[in-house]
Amino acid sequence: MSKSRYDDPEFYCNRELSWILFDKRVLSEARDKSNPLFERLKFLSITASNLDEFFMVRVASLKDMVNADYTKPDIAGMTPTEQLEMLNQETHELVSQQYYTYNRAIIPQLSVNGLKVIGRHEDLSNEEAAFVDHYYEENVYPVLTPMAVDSSRPFPLIRNKTLNIGALVKKKEGDGSLEFATVQVPSVLSRIVQIPSAIDQETTVILLEEIIERNIHKLFLNYDIVCSYPFRIMRNADLSIEEDEAEDLLQEIERQLKKRQWGQVIRLEVEEGIDDRLLDIIEKELHVANEDIYRIDGPLDLTFLMKMYGLPGFDHLKEKTYAGPQPVVDFPAEYDIFEVIRQKDRMLFHPYESFAPVVEFIRQAAKDTDVLAIKQTLYRVSGNSPIIAALAQAAENGKQVSVLVELKARFDEENNIVWAKMLEKAGCHVIYGLVGLKTHSKITLVVRREEDGIRRYVHLGTGNYNDATAKLYTDIGLFTCSPSIGEDATAVFNMLSGYSEPLGWNKLSLAPLWLKDRFLFLIGREKENALAGKGSHIIAKMNSLCDKDVIEALYEAAAAGVKIELIVRGICCLKTGLSGIGDRISVRSIVGNFLEHSRIFYFENDGKPEYYCASADWMPRNLERRVEIMFPVDQPQLQKRLMTILNMQLRDTVKAHILMADGTYEKVDKRGKGSFNSQLEFCHMAVEAVRMQKHQVNNRVFIPEMHHE
Repeated sequence: MSKSRYDDPEFYCNRELSWILFDKRVLSEARDKSNPLFERLKFLSITASNLDEFFMVRVASLKDMVNADYTKPDIAGMTPTEQLEMLNQETHELVSQQYYTYNRAIIPQLSVNGLKVIGRHEDLSNEEAAFVDHYYEENVYPVLTPMAVDSSRPFPLIRNKTLNIGALVKKKEGDGSLEFATVQVPSVLSRIVQIPSAIDQETTVILLEEIIERNIHKLFLNYDIVCSYPFRIMRNADLSIEEDEAEDLLQEIERQLKKRQWGQVIRLEVEEGIDDRLLDIIEKELHVANEDIYRIDGPLDLTFLMKMYGLPGFDHLKEKTYAGPQPVVDFPAEYDIFEVIRQKDRMLFHPYESFAPVVEFIRQAAKDTDVLAIKQTLYRVSGNSPIIAALAQAAENGKQVSVLVELKARFDEENNIVWAKMLEKAGCHVIYGLVGLKTHSKITLVVRREEDGIRRYVHLGTGNYNDATAKLYTDIGLFTCSPSIGEDATAVFNMLSGYSEPLGWNKLSLAPLWLKDRFLFLIGREKENALAGKGSHIIAKMNSLCDKDVIEALYEAAAAGVKIELIVRGICCLKTGLSGIGDRISVRSIVGNFLEHSRIFYFENDGKPEYYCASADWMPRNLERRVEIMFPVDQPQLQKRLMTILNMQLRDTVKAHILMADGTYEKVDKRGKGSFNSQLEFCHMAVEAVRMQKHQVNNRVFIPEMHHE
């Protein structure tokens, strides 16, 4: 195979550094004064939870590689050691920016708007201190477990992501020697404690760790407290499961989950100004490298800001333009979902439209006497999932219910184990994923006996079957009873349950079988059209883009003259502005109030455009190591709707960040373009569609046209 002209690492960005740029884009929303104050609070919290997961998985993985002497460079030519060195610099800078934003922008503005956050317990007034001490005695003290370390008591297990207070203590009647003690800040209590305020219309809060620190002497009565400071650790949470060796995947994952609490410490956060003697003990006992210590100018773990967002009385400081997911006008009240789908394919656009029809699809199938079988893949579901309840009900009603529960869905393993066991008890046939592959596809098949024979109804989606995240993530769902897609859906489930791969497929493209080849073919076809002087254009929307083969194909297509517009929320290893390509490739990232999660692909194909949605991003893991599905959207009306969605995102001048030729991202220059927020516009359109439906004079199913070009 001839070497591509785009083989050189200089044509690619490092995946991890690109992710840091994404978290900085989220942080820029926290710093943006045009956003309501409590929305800025939320964005700052998201940057912190993002960074936690990044450390536990990506940084942990790089450390594993270094420990294993793995030196192979990535597509940008960087070895794991080089990546860690760069990341160390970038993450320290990111944390510094987070706390600058918290201390200089957020806290002063909260105070101006009637929310006083007491940063240090020393700043309490006498009345506030009396309340806090009483609160400690009544609510906190009974829950705490102080732990001293001496010759008979070894250093305790410090759990991953927990907040702890470390102290140096000395015996009152002793020789003056220092001992280490620690207490975990209990997660069962609210970290935000409200204090009666001396000023009307003001809310005063203090963090739980400050209350404990103020009263820590009451935990060690025979000791003097020399100093006390909060600290928090992050452990390696990347599970290494030898699936071929594991006799029972369920038991093996349960075993590995327990090991997460003992994983290597990869980050230690301490309060700035911590006593060096105390830090030395923590550092040595937890085997933390100096570069992995983060000295924090403020409260550790900013994810508490998400809870602060929920404090009552501050709705005027939140985004109030949207009342939540709207009813789907395609599915009127008291509808027979199978009849509606038989009329024509139906598309859902979450979270602007309700997730309810998806739940109703399973519920009606569970009760319908003509339904013979329900088959579904589950990757992440909510804590109290109505879909799980409906599947269990279906099995109890005698339906043939098969559910693939992906036990390896990161950080949802425990949740999924619970659901899997519950479904098995109800009589469902549960499949625990495939060896070596994660099943990330989103598909449901309902087999129904009808007058003219067996009919198959299918739901396909770009997002999880999670009714909670469906209110926060933007995703596309498609209902169809197309015989060819139904046939493919049956083949998918037969492959998942019995490893029988069909000889041919009609409409669906599957990874890891041939989805990547399909994408490369579609991109290559646009390139050939451009070379032949025919119409060519690619618009692709996804979460991440880091597959080298796909990026090479995009470069080749752009060099041949194809206009390529990419909407990539997170990681993007592709570069713009390259010689010979110029501005034919553009990349934008939309960071808004909803998490952009849908994957939509448009190929012009010389005037015979093709539209696809998928569960997969353009990443090696999605295309080569996961079970993923791409499905075509063939109905012209639905194609028009997808193009409207893409065009509106390409017009966004409020939440869009543009990838520049130097690898940085900049907000859109609004001059001459006006202000256009695509997410807000989608909200307005969903509300308007419902309003228009109410004005219909008859009871026919009304399907809105999404005109907005």
